[in-house]
Amino acid sequence: MTIAELIVVLDVISHSGDLSKEVVDITEDSRQVKSGAFFVAVKGTQVDGHNFIGTACEQGAVGILIESSFQRTNLPVLGEKTLAIIEVRDTRAALGELAARFWKEPSQSLTMIGVTGTNGKTTVTHLAKGLLEGASRTVGLVGTIGCYVGSEHFPASHTTPGSVALQSMLNKMVNAGADSAVLEVSSHALAMDRVKGCEFDIVVFTNLTQDHLDFHHDMEDYFKAKSRLFQEYVAPKNKQSPKQAIVNVDDEWGKQIFRQCSVPVWSYGIRNQADFRATNLSLSINGTTFTALTPVGPMAISSSLVGEYNVYNLLAAISIGVACGLLPEAIQRGIQNFRSVPGRFELIHEGQEFIVVVDYAHTEDALARLLTTARAFKKGRILTVFGCGGDRDRGKRPKMGQVAAKDSDLVFVTSDNPRTEHPLAIIHDIELGMLGLPELQRQAYRLIPDRREAIHAAIQEAKPQDMVLIAGKGHEDYQIIGAKKLHFDDREVAREALTSRMMQRKGPAE
Repeated sequence: MTIAELIVVLDVISHSGDLSKEVVDITEDSRQVKSGAFFVAVKGTQVDGHNFIGTACEQGAVGILIESSFQRTNLPVLGEKTLAIIEVRDTRAALGELAARFWKEPSQSLTMIGVTGTNGKTTVTHLAKGLLEGASRTVGLVGTIGCYVGSEHFPASHTTPGSVALQSMLNKMVNAGADSAVLEVSSHALAMDRVKGCEFDIVVFTNLTQDHLDFHHDMEDYFKAKSRLFQEYVAPKNKQSPKQAIVNVDDEWGKQIFRQCSVPVWSYGIRNQADFRATNLSLSINGTTFTALTPVGPMAISSSLVGEYNVYNLLAAISIGVACGLLPEAIQRGIQNFRSVPGRFELIHEGQEFIVVVDYAHTEDALARLLTTARAFKKGRILTVFGCGGDRDRGKRPKMGQVAAKDSDLVFVTSDNPRTEHPLAIIHDIELGMLGLPELQRQAYRLIPDRREAIHAAIQEAKPQDMVLIAGKGHEDYQIIGAKKLHFDDREVAREALTSRMMQRKGPAE
């Protein structure tokens, strides 16, 4: 593909140089530029790609994309006068369009399902993938746990990858014979135009609670980013297929989305009247049953997933199944066959007489839902291990501290991913929220900065019929301390602690 053929999708302000050169790659990272690459200079939050144009050219770039606000007088001496320089208003937005063009517009060949919201995205996307595959569809998935293309799994550094990586992944799905793709679409991805170049067929809103306010100015800004999925990316463009939205109307922000949708919209919920509604709920530690009232008739649902919050996730998945034309029997069978999502209310069992759960809950709302679920099933005490991430939304730390101290019997406050913050500073923020509770509402807590030590302490403390909740990291197998990314898996550490406890209880071998 030549430069001229590549940039045809852009609203070009000006261009110079040779547009007939072949493009072999496209990137916004100057370190990844190779001979024949097209370099897109993007202004990031930390660095400006325009400062690396010289490096990109030295490494063999055949063309560069710059923003109109960039002063051409600041361009380095580029040597080859035939080098193509293209000017647009917004290179970040243009990057997605270019990547889609370079990778042959893969979203046009797939039924694109995008799921956004604060909580539930991972479970809903995995459920949807399972339902569609159970109906003999070939499905790719992009999300927090990674990307799935056929039998291949690719680890993920972001919930939604950058534009180039995303379009490349979608292209892999098409080449692998996929007919559908299910994507977790984060607020960061929407705000930073990572999904530009994608045309979605079905978009889903789960809920909105406080998170990422280190990035977004406030909840309104956070909501505005989420709502872009329903305004910009589901509008008919090149596809002739009908567009549909699916929205949780038990959520106050969801009600706004529902009212604003310009495409046909399905509602789901438990408490409010909705197109997809759960009745006759039966919840236990072993799973969930309910009757789903749907536009295609009632469905008897039986799932191994636990907790009321998972009923919402199941309703979202059922709605996706109906929107995709799946038969009720296929939906019921697919849900029954679905086991779990790694790190989402994952039971860790090594023969102990109490329950150990690892969960990804890392927001106030998610932790509250987890604890509500635990309290419904507990026979003994609830022991909660959790922390908050460093260099992230400080405002949620005291709120999570209050939730944990109010709804647990004993809390072990520890580190999550402290990153460049001192762990004790993060713990202090959490503790302030706990101390803000009336003494009668505040349960006992311990401050243990070392996460391994905290998990071991909680499991040593547990008595028969207690429940130990290890929250915050879920499926993650790393911990970021300073600039180092260290291997750390809550599930592994929990098993290690359980084995250690049982060995201590047995005493020395005779």
